[in-house]
Amino acid sequence: MVGLAGLVVPILLSSAIVWVASSVIHMLLPWHKGDFSRLPDEPRFRSAVGPLAIPPGDYLVPRCDSMAEMKSPEFKAKMTEGPVMIMTVRPNGVMGMGKELGAWLVYILVVGAFSAWIACYALRVGAPYLSVFRVVGMAAFMGYALALWQLAIWYHRSTRVTLTSTIDGLIYALLTAGTFGWLWPR
Repeated sequence: MVGLAGLVVPILLSSAIVWVASSVIHMLLPWHKGDFSRLPDEPRFRSAVGPLAIPPGDYLVPRCDSMAEMKSPEFKAKMTEGPVMIMTVRPNGVMGMGKELGAWLVYILVVGAFSAWIACYALRVGAPYLSVFRVVGMAAFMGYALALWQLAIWYHRSTRVTLTSTIDGLIYALLTAGTFGWLWPR
């Protein structure tokens, strides 16, 4: 059995490779440019919503507090007349990427570490490249992509955004799997 400590180098190197690949995907390739649509009358929306000073958080509009309220004619009327929204409010101010990029790197390290942990129990020292690739690739793909579909199912996240993000996850998983296959202890 391979110990997790023996996989520190593949965890760190695959994390660095995925971090660079994700930067290339999001900065140079066009497939994420249309992830968010512009509101039809953004200035009017901002003028109407801005004075409410909504604190950062996730919101559902309209929202009910119980299943009984959800069945009420008043709530059904609100849903019918709209708007129906799920929205995330971020803090005001210029958007910096440092905190998000740091959190993303930690996430990549966690996916790599969990993928390594699964591989430790599934594979032995000297396992063939393709065996390592399959196990680590599937574990990493689960970490990078499968939960995205919950957002599409429950929160009506765009299918296009979910598919392109799943493709990103597949790319990250393949890079992780290739790195582990290459550096797997012999």
